[in-house]
Amino acid sequence: MADAQLPSGWTLQRIRDVSGDQGAIVLDPNRAAKWVASDPHEVLHPEIVLGFHDLCIVKPVDDDDWYMGSLYDDGSIDCWTAYDDLYEALRGL
Repeated sequence: MADAQLPSGWTLQRIRDVSGDQGAIVLDPNRAAKWVASDPHEVLHPEIVLGFHDLCIVKPVDDDDWYMGSLYDDGSIDCWTAYDDLYEALRGL
């Protein structure tokens, strides 16, 4: 997980406090992710992935939005909603 990173200006504790999930973790961004709210599904290229049990929040490369989705056992992600900023995405959990 050497490539895993936190969003600029955020600590893991702050992410846990805002989300209300003390089990939140930073995940390796090298995984398959897609935006399933589009047809056909759009492939996302994660830069940052935050895990919250079976949910996650993804910040794609070259995109300012934060996507929420399901985190599957194989590590893949299906995102179904987007937020303008991380704070709102965390509160949306």
